Amino acid sequence: MSMDRVAWSSLYNITTAKSGSKPFSKETLKRVMAFAAPHKGKLIAFVIASIAGAFLAVATPVLAGQVVDAIIANAGVGTVIWLAVLIAIVAVGEAGVGLVTRWLSSIIGEGVIVDLRTRVFDHVQRMPIAFFTRTRTGALVSRLNNDVIGAQSAFAGTLSGVVSNVVALVLTLAVMLNTSWLVTVLAMVLLPIFLIPARRMGSKLADLRREAAAHNAAMGTQMTERFSAPGATLVKLFGRPDEESREFAERAGRVRDIGIRTAMLQFTFVTALTLVSALALALVYGLGGWLAIGGQLAPGDVVVLALLLTRLYAPLTALSNARVEIMSALVSFERVFEILDLKPLITQKPDAVEVPDGPVAVEFDDVRFSYPSAEKVSLASLEDVATLDTRGGEEVLHGVSFRVEPGQTVALVGSSGAGKSTVAQLLSRLYDVDSGAVRLGGQKPGTGVDVRDLSFDSLRETMGMVTQDGHLFHETIA
Repeated sequence: MSMDRVAWSSLYNITTAKSGSKPFSKETLKRVMAFAAPHKGKLIAFVIASIAGAFLAVATPVLAGQVVDAIIANAGVGTVIWLAVLIAIVAVGEAGVGLVTRWLSSIIGEGVIVDLRTRVFDHVQRMPIAFFTRTRTGALVSRLNNDVIGAQSAFAGTLSGVVSNVVALVLTLAVMLNTSWLVTVLAMVLLPIFLIPARRMGSKLADLRREAAAHNAAMGTQMTERFSAPGATLVKLFGRPDEESREFAERAGRVRDIGIRTAMLQFTFVTALTLVSALALALVYGLGGWLAIGGQLAPGDVVVLALLLTRLYAPLTALSNARVEIMSALVSFERVFEILDLKPLITQKPDAVEVPDGPVAVEFDDVRFSYPSAEKVSLASLEDVATLDTRGGEEVLHGVSFRVEPGQTVALVGSSGAGKSTVAQLLSRLYDVDSGAVRLGGQKPGTGVDVRDLSFDSLRETMGMVTQDGHLFHETIA
């Protein structure tokens, strides 16, 4: 792995990491492992391939040093050619193992994405309407996209990175120390010159990235709301196009400024890393060459040390960020689990029954209802508030009782907010009553089945509802 590639990889890791995350719990790890369980065989193969790749990566510099020694010792053309063939075989093997590792990581990572997204999507569909009326749609979609992808990185990148980098670090250090402990120790002295500024710069980049993400999210929300038919209507009716354009331009300008600062910090970071790499190589060539001329080190060993140096800095740099990467991935998992742990307010009983055969009557029996408080149906993080409102809503239905016989047409008349829509929502179980009962079927009052005892399928097959606001999905008519 080249130093430039290490630079950009490290840069990505430190800028995408989330700061201030709390220590992860064992329960979170258990749940992560539960998602990984179906991919156990592929994970084992993934780890084995990563270890094999680390061995092959260290083999090439050693063989290159032997080629130099063979040339200087005039060992013969056959020896040099044989070593060159071995280098070629190792290169082919390393490329093959790299392809296998990448293939496995893609299968595992994408598999985790499918499992998580499907689980969250199915779970969210079971949430009550109150959940959707309070939740910011963009924040919810972000859990299905950004956080799921962040969780995927734990399998696709971090796992193999930690395993392969630990093996590569141990092997590289062992070979370098065995070759020349003095050159190795002095080369390691330069590492803090890179790592300490990288950490500080990484913090600045992370702050800039979070600020840019916040502005981008605000612009996305503004576009989503203003580009919908109701939103566009309001903007036009109240004559606010200029104000909306000015607000959008201010946010876009801030993102532009952040992009410029980020680009300069990135360039400074890579330049500093390249400089440290050059200084370390100069030390190896200078000190190693001096020892080689004095007969204390073989010329080939100087080449081995120089080639292994980049392979030493690479795993050290990556492992220095491994904890941040792991914490970042676990934070993403916790944000996904937060959605999965939110219990649906409306559920189907295990022993749910079907609507009785025959004509269906509708009966409301002393129904009382108030809309649920935020803490029962939502999450603070999805509403962009510090804490959820624990207060319950005011009662909107006060002991409502009536019965609609089969074939009878009944109209509910009242002012806005009187509870007409609420009655329809209770009948279809978009909400459940606080007290009393809503029943279907039954030839006499009180003999029908409570809608809370019915299966969802039976309720939907029996009842039809036309909402006051039409909504079309962006799908074909079929």
